[in-house]
Amino acid sequence: MHEIQPAAPYECPYCGEPGETVLDLSEGDNNFIEDCHVCCRPIEFHLETDGEQWDLEVRAENE
Repeated sequence: MHEIQPAAPYECPYCGEPGETVLDLSEGDNNFIEDCHVCCRPIEFHLETDGEQWDLEVRAENE
């Protein structure tokens, strides 16, 4: 069964605009990239989770 967090808020590291991303906690620790919905630059996400608790780090792609 997939444990999905409906929306995790973040701030774009480029333009500062707020955004939200969906987290799949069943995959364990994970890295993924999504484009900012405002400035379209790639944002790198690093998710650490034990399947229940989670921490999301957001940074510019080549930071």
